[in-house]
Amino acid sequence: MDDKEIRSKIEALVEEEHALRDSSEHTDEQRARLRQIEEERDQLWDLIRQRDAKRQYGEDPDEAQPRPEPQVENYLQ
Repeated sequence: MDDKEIRSKIEALVEEEHALRDSSEHTDEQRARLRQIEEERDQLWDLIRQRDAKRQYGEDPDEAQPRPEPQVENYLQ
């Protein structure tokens, strides 16, 4: 997946998130999907940052791999 595909996926997740948050009623399934969207979006942003770092240091950005959700979610901001 290249940067353009990753960013497109992030945009699609953001649109889905907005649609879910704009709905008047939130079911358990919607809340679970929102959490899943947030986790996947965070993983994709992490992947973009990895790719940028590899590029910055002359490495192949295609070698970047998505990190497990628990690892990404436990980063300190």
